[in-house]
Amino acid sequence: MAGPMTPKQARFVQEYPIDLNAAQAAIRAGYSAKTARVIGHENLTKPNIAAAIEKAKEVRAQRTRLTSDMVVDELRKIGFANMADYMKSTPEGDPCLDFSRLTREQTAALAEVTVEHFLDHRGEKARSVRRVKFKLHDKRAALVDLGRHLGIFVHKPDHGQIEVATNLHELVIARIERIANSRRVRESKEADAAAEAAQRRVRESKEADATAEAEAEAAHLLKARAAAAEAGRPKSEPAPGSMEYQALHPEWRPEED
Repeated sequence: MAGPMTPKQARFVQEYPIDLNAAQAAIRAGYSAKTARVIGHENLTKPNIAAAIEKAKEVRAQRTRLTSDMVVDELRKIGFANMADYMKSTPEGDPCLDFSRLTREQTAALAEVTVEHFLDHRGEKARSVRRVKFKLHDKRAALVDLGRHLGIFVHKPDHGQIEVATNLHELVIARIERIANSRRVRESKEADAAAEAAQRRVRESKEADATAEAEAEAAHLLKARAAAAEAGRPKSEPAPGSMEYQALHPEWRPEED
Protein backbone atom coordinates (compact mmCIF):
# COMPACT_ATOMS: atom_id res chain seq x y z
CA MET A 1 0.00 0.00 0.00
CA ALA A 2 1.41 3.38 -0.95
CA GLY A 3 2.35 5.68 1.90
CA PRO A 4 1.37 9.34 2.34
CA MET A 5 2.56 11.83 -0.26
CA THR A 6 5.39 14.25 0.40
CA PRO A 7 4.70 18.02 0.24
CA LYS A 8 6.29 18.18 -3.22
CA GLN A 9 4.16 15.28 -4.47
CA ALA A 10 1.01 16.95 -3.13
CA ARG A 11 1.97 20.16 -4.93
CA PHE A 12 2.62 18.14 -8.10
CA VAL A 13 -0.97 16.82 -7.90
CA GLN A 14 -2.21 20.42 -7.85
CA GLU A 15 0.03 21.61 -10.68
CA TYR A 16 -0.26 18.75 -13.19
CA PRO A 17 -3.94 19.29 -14.20
CA ILE A 18 -3.14 22.89 -15.20
CA ASP A 19 -1.33 21.99 -18.43
CA LEU A 20 -0.91 18.18 -18.26
CA ASN A 21 2.85 18.71 -18.51
CA ALA A 22 4.61 16.46 -15.99
CA ALA A 23 8.01 18.18 -16.29
CA GLN A 24 6.62 21.70 -15.82
CA ALA A 25 4.37 20.53 -13.00
CA ALA A 26 7.41 19.01 -11.26
CA ILE A 27 9.35 22.26 -11.61
CA ARG A 28 6.46 24.30 -10.20
CA ALA A 29 6.20 21.78 -7.38
CA GLY A 30 9.79 22.52 -6.36
CA TYR A 31 11.77 19.73 -8.01
CA SER A 32 15.07 20.48 -9.77
CA ALA A 33 14.73 21.45 -13.42
CA LYS A 34 17.48 18.95 -14.28
CA THR A 35 15.49 15.98 -12.96
CA ALA A 36 11.96 17.33 -13.35
CA ARG A 37 11.18 15.34 -16.50
CA VAL A 38 12.19 12.01 -14.95
CA ILE A 39 10.55 12.71 -11.59
CA GLY A 40 7.37 13.94 -13.27
CA HIS A 41 7.13 10.70 -15.24
CA GLU A 42 7.78 8.63 -12.10
CA ASN A 43 5.10 10.52 -10.16
CA LEU A 44 2.50 9.74 -12.82
CA THR A 45 3.26 6.01 -12.46
CA LYS A 46 2.69 5.99 -8.68
CA PRO A 47 -0.84 4.76 -7.89
CA ASN A 48 -1.53 7.15 -5.01
CA ILE A 49 -0.42 10.20 -7.02
CA ALA A 50 -2.30 9.12 -10.15
CA ALA A 51 -5.49 8.60 -8.11
CA ALA A 52 -5.09 12.00 -6.44
CA ILE A 53 -4.67 13.68 -9.86
CA GLU A 54 -7.86 12.06 -11.19
CA LYS A 55 -9.76 13.15 -8.10
CA ALA A 56 -8.43 16.71 -8.50
CA LYS A 57 -9.61 16.75 -12.11
CA GLU A 58 -13.09 15.62 -11.09
CA VAL A 59 -13.31 18.26 -8.36
CA ARG A 60 -12.21 20.97 -10.75
CA ALA A 61 -14.66 19.84 -13.41
CA GLN A 62 -17.52 19.93 -10.92
CA ARG A 63 -16.49 23.33 -9.63
CA THR A 64 -16.17 24.91 -13.06
CA ARG A 65 -18.89 22.79 -14.69
CA LEU A 66 -16.25 21.96 -17.25
CA THR A 67 -16.34 18.72 -19.18
CA SER A 68 -13.70 17.07 -21.32
CA ASP A 69 -16.00 17.52 -24.31
CA MET A 70 -15.96 21.29 -23.82
CA VAL A 71 -12.15 21.32 -23.70
CA VAL A 72 -11.84 19.14 -26.78
CA ASP A 73 -14.33 21.33 -28.65
CA GLU A 74 -12.33 24.51 -27.91
CA LEU A 75 -9.10 22.85 -28.97
CA ARG A 76 -10.81 21.68 -32.14
CA LYS A 77 -11.78 25.27 -33.01
CA ILE A 78 -8.13 26.34 -32.78
CA GLY A 79 -6.59 23.26 -34.30
CA PHE A 80 -8.76 23.30 -37.41
CA ALA A 81 -8.98 27.06 -37.97
CA ASN A 82 -8.23 28.11 -41.57
CA MET A 83 -6.83 31.43 -42.77
CA ALA A 84 -9.29 31.35 -45.69
CA ASP A 85 -12.14 31.90 -43.22
CA TYR A 86 -10.80 35.36 -42.36
CA MET A 87 -10.11 36.85 -45.79
CA LYS A 88 -11.30 37.06 -49.34
CA SER A 89 -9.75 37.94 -52.69
CA THR A 90 -10.23 41.18 -54.61
CA PRO A 91 -11.04 41.04 -58.35
CA GLU A 92 -7.33 41.53 -58.94
CA GLY A 93 -6.57 38.47 -56.76
CA ASP A 94 -5.12 40.40 -53.82
CA PRO A 95 -5.94 39.13 -50.31
CA CYS A 96 -8.27 41.27 -48.25
CA LEU A 97 -9.43 40.73 -44.67
CA ASP A 98 -13.12 40.11 -44.21
CA PHE A 99 -14.50 39.64 -40.72
CA SER A 100 -18.07 40.42 -41.71
CA ARG A 101 -19.24 36.82 -41.85
CA LEU A 102 -17.19 35.28 -39.03
CA THR A 103 -19.00 32.84 -36.79
CA ARG A 104 -18.53 32.56 -33.03
CA GLU A 105 -16.65 29.32 -33.60
CA GLN A 106 -14.20 31.06 -35.97
CA THR A 107 -13.61 34.01 -33.65
CA ALA A 108 -12.67 31.52 -30.88
CA ALA A 109 -9.50 30.78 -32.83
CA LEU A 110 -8.43 34.45 -32.90
CA ALA A 111 -5.60 35.28 -30.51
CA GLU A 112 -5.17 38.95 -31.42
CA VAL A 113 -6.68 41.64 -33.67
CA THR A 114 -4.88 44.96 -34.08
CA VAL A 115 -6.26 48.04 -35.87
CA GLU A 116 -3.85 50.88 -36.69
CA HIS A 117 -4.63 54.36 -38.09
CA PHE A 118 -1.82 56.53 -39.47
CA LEU A 119 -1.02 59.09 -42.18
CA ASP A 120 0.95 57.98 -45.20
CA HIS A 121 3.18 60.74 -46.69
CA ARG A 122 3.00 64.41 -45.76
CA GLY A 123 1.45 67.63 -47.04
CA GLU A 124 -0.97 67.44 -49.91
CA LYS A 125 -0.06 63.79 -50.60
CA ALA A 126 -0.89 62.70 -47.08
CA ARG A 127 -3.62 60.11 -46.81
CA SER A 128 -5.24 58.31 -43.96
CA VAL A 129 -4.41 54.59 -43.75
CA ARG A 130 -6.18 51.95 -41.71
CA ARG A 131 -4.28 48.71 -41.14
CA VAL A 132 -5.80 45.60 -39.61
CA LYS A 133 -3.67 42.66 -38.42
CA PHE A 134 -4.80 39.46 -36.78
CA LYS A 135 -3.16 36.42 -35.26
CA LEU A 136 -4.54 32.94 -34.69
CA HIS A 137 -3.80 30.73 -31.69
CA ASP A 138 -1.10 28.07 -32.06
CA LYS A 139 -2.66 25.38 -34.28
CA ARG A 140 0.11 22.86 -33.73
CA ALA A 141 -0.08 23.08 -29.92
CA ALA A 142 -3.86 22.68 -30.05
CA LEU A 143 -3.59 19.61 -32.29
CA VAL A 144 -0.96 18.06 -30.00
CA ASP A 145 -3.19 18.63 -26.96
CA LEU A 146 -6.10 17.09 -28.84
CA GLY A 147 -4.03 14.05 -29.69
CA ARG A 148 -3.01 13.63 -26.07
CA HIS A 149 -6.53 13.95 -24.72
CA LEU A 150 -7.97 11.58 -27.30
CA GLY A 151 -5.10 9.07 -27.03
CA ILE A 152 -4.29 9.37 -30.73
CA PHE A 153 -0.59 9.17 -29.95
CA VAL A 154 1.59 8.59 -26.89
CA HIS A 155 4.04 11.10 -25.51
CA LYS A 156 6.77 9.70 -27.72
CA PRO A 157 9.05 12.78 -27.59
CA ASP A 158 8.70 12.98 -23.80
CA HIS A 159 9.08 9.21 -23.46
CA GLY A 160 12.23 9.25 -25.57
CA GLN A 161 13.69 12.08 -23.55
CA ILE A 162 12.80 10.29 -20.36
CA GLU A 163 14.52 7.14 -21.61
CA VAL A 164 17.57 9.16 -22.64
CA ALA A 165 17.66 10.95 -19.30
CA THR A 166 17.29 7.64 -17.42
CA ASN A 167 20.01 5.97 -19.49
CA LEU A 168 22.24 9.00 -19.07
CA HIS A 169 21.77 8.87 -15.30
CA GLU A 170 22.63 5.16 -15.26
CA LEU A 171 25.67 5.77 -17.47
CA VAL A 172 26.92 8.52 -15.17
CA ILE A 173 26.50 6.33 -12.08
CA ALA A 174 28.24 3.42 -13.80
CA ARG A 175 31.07 5.70 -14.93
CA ILE A 176 31.54 7.03 -11.38
CA GLU A 177 31.64 3.47 -10.02
CA ARG A 178 34.23 2.45 -12.62
CA ILE A 179 36.37 5.46 -11.76
CA ALA A 180 36.08 4.68 -8.03
CA ASN A 181 36.95 1.02 -8.58
CA SER A 182 39.89 1.94 -10.78
CA ARG A 183 41.11 4.39 -8.15
CA ARG A 184 40.79 1.78 -5.40
CA VAL A 185 42.72 -0.78 -7.48
CA ARG A 186 45.43 1.78 -8.24
CA GLU A 187 45.71 2.83 -4.59
CA SER A 188 45.85 -0.84 -3.53
CA LYS A 189 48.65 -1.53 -6.01
CA GLU A 190 50.52 1.57 -4.86
CA ALA A 191 50.14 0.48 -1.20
CA ASP A 192 51.39 -3.02 -2.04
CA ALA A 193 54.34 -1.55 -3.92
CA ALA A 194 55.16 0.74 -0.99
CA ALA A 195 54.94 -2.15 1.48
CA GLU A 196 57.15 -4.30 -0.75
CA ALA A 197 59.67 -1.47 -1.05
CA ALA A 198 59.70 -1.04 2.73
CA GLN A 199 60.23 -4.78 3.22
CA ARG A 200 63.02 -4.69 0.64
CA ARG A 201 64.71 -1.83 2.51
CA VAL A 202 64.43 -3.72 5.80
CA ARG A 203 65.80 -6.85 4.18
CA GLU A 204 68.68 -4.94 2.60
CA SER A 205 69.42 -3.25 5.94
CA LYS A 206 69.52 -6.60 7.70
CA GLU A 207 71.75 -8.03 5.00
CA ALA A 208 74.08 -5.03 5.31
CA ASP A 209 74.19 -5.41 9.10
CA ALA A 210 74.91 -9.13 8.75
CA THR A 211 77.68 -8.45 6.23
CA ALA A 212 79.27 -5.82 8.50
CA GLU A 213 79.03 -8.16 11.47
CA ALA A 214 80.57 -11.00 9.49
CA GLU A 215 83.38 -8.76 8.30
CA ALA A 216 84.03 -7.54 11.86
CA GLU A 217 84.02 -11.10 13.13
CA ALA A 218 86.41 -12.18 10.36
CA ALA A 219 88.74 -9.29 11.14
CA HIS A 220 88.69 -10.14 14.83
CA LEU A 221 89.39 -13.80 14.01
CA LEU A 222 92.30 -12.86 11.78
CA LYS A 223 93.71 -10.59 14.48
CA ALA A 224 93.37 -13.33 17.08
CA ARG A 225 95.07 -15.84 14.80
CA ALA A 226 97.90 -13.41 14.15
CA ALA A 227 98.38 -12.84 17.87
CA ALA A 228 98.39 -16.56 18.56
CA ALA A 229 100.90 -17.19 15.80
CA GLU A 230 103.12 -14.44 17.12
CA ALA A 231 102.94 -15.88 20.62
CA GLY A 232 103.85 -19.41 19.48
CA ARG A 233 106.72 -18.42 17.21
CA PRO A 234 110.19 -19.39 18.73
CA LYS A 235 112.43 -16.42 19.53
CA SER A 236 115.82 -16.10 17.79
CA GLU A 237 119.04 -16.81 19.78
CA PRO A 238 120.82 -13.61 21.01
CA ALA A 239 124.19 -12.92 19.52
CA PRO A 240 127.07 -14.58 21.47
CA GLY A 241 128.72 -12.19 23.85
CA SER A 242 125.76 -9.89 24.06
CA MET A 243 124.47 -9.03 27.48
CA GLU A 244 121.26 -10.91 26.72
CA TYR A 245 123.29 -13.92 25.71
CA GLN A 246 125.45 -13.72 28.90
CA ALA A 247 122.30 -13.48 31.03
CA LEU A 248 120.99 -16.61 29.42
CA HIS A 249 124.39 -18.38 29.59
CA PRO A 250 126.20 -17.37 32.82
CA GLU A 251 128.85 -20.08 32.23
CA TRP A 252 129.96 -18.42 29.05
CA ARG A 253 133.47 -16.98 28.97
CA PRO A 254 134.99 -15.09 26.20
CA GLU A 255 137.63 -17.06 24.33
CA GLU A 256 141.26 -15.79 24.24
CA ASP A 257 143.36 -15.76 21.18
